Amino acid sequence: MQISRIVRYLVLAILMMAISASSFAGVFVSVTVAPPVLPVYVQPACPGDGYIWTPGYWAYGPDGYFWVPGTWVVAPEPGFLWTPGYWGWGGGVYVWHAGYWGPHIGFYGGVNYGFGYFGSGYEGGYWRGNRFYYNRTVNNINITNVNVYNKTVIHNSVNRVSYNGGEGGLHARPAHFEEVAARERHFEPTRMQSQHENGARGNREFLASVNHGRPAVAATARPGEFRGRDVVAARPDRGRERPAENRMSPRPENSGRNAPRPEMSHQEAHNNRPSPSSSMRNENRPEPRGRMDSAPRSNSPRPDTYRPEAGRQHENAPRAENARPHESAPRGENAPRGGRESHPGNGNDRDRKGH
Repeated sequence: MQISRIVRYLVLAILMMAISASSFAGVFVSVTVAPPVLPVYVQPACPGDGYIWTPGYWAYGPDGYFWVPGTWVVAPEPGFLWTPGYWGWGGGVYVWHAGYWGPHIGFYGGVNYGFGYFGSGYEGGYWRGNRFYYNRTVNNINITNVNVYNKTVIHNSVNRVSYNGGEGGLHARPAHFEEVAARERHFEPTRMQSQHENGARGNREFLASVNHGRPAVAATARPGEFRGRDVVAARPDRGRERPAENRMSPRPENSGRNAPRPEMSHQEAHNNRPSPSSSMRNENRPEPRGRMDSAPRSNSPRPDTYRPEAGRQHENAPRAENARPHESAPRGENAPRGGRESHPGNGNDRDRKGH
């Protein structure tokens, strides 16, 4: 009798541990109605060094789905990256898998949240030591006290579906590096992030039933700030127009820190392993300028324009070099054209991008 009671207590303890682990993994809410599509919005400017972008998402409350605005959040400690949460279909319901902090980006359902989170991995920046380097191509950086680099990210998807699996959902599966990240130690959202979500939960303007998928506050520069000049509203969906995150206003240079991306270690490269479809192998090669511009020009006439038979009608005339010496010089179009040759490392290498 005593042994059976001990066994029951042991099974109960194991069950409680499993529930706790499941909760920490982000399985908090399940509903039978699919979440709305993601709204279109422009990213507010980064407020300072060490802030990481956390994209907006649809959460679920007593009154249905409500929008949690995207915002910049200070990382809990250097080296941590944010893996966004996502809705996943399973067992006849949509289950919410909450986001978390960790040393690597994990799986977030293949959802294209934009601004570096294009469905797999993170293209918005990376840590090097205690400093974060921001990819200014996909982030709105207009301050001078941060490290930046420019790396063009190619992504063809304009899908704004906000859930994985089920009818009409995405069908992404975790990559190997995302499975590895899932087994690492994770850290729950910060206190500011929790307050940010609770603030949106208590405001009826964020309910999908009220804003019809276009919240008046789609993103904000800092957590919990839902009013002021740093608040961004959702924009109309214009179909296959260029993504909003790639249409930032001009940004000032960053006082010498806008340098090519430093070489990363193997671990840092793993932190931000790009998806196969999000990068180009030859993006750092200079553009070809044509065959004649790619090599030094000589002073000899072009073979296709030098026609000796054209002068046979005047064989008895004085030779050209004796009559008019200046005509023996090469024609203007055959002379070297200064400043137009394409050499690696000169001003024509416009897009010096870091990795």
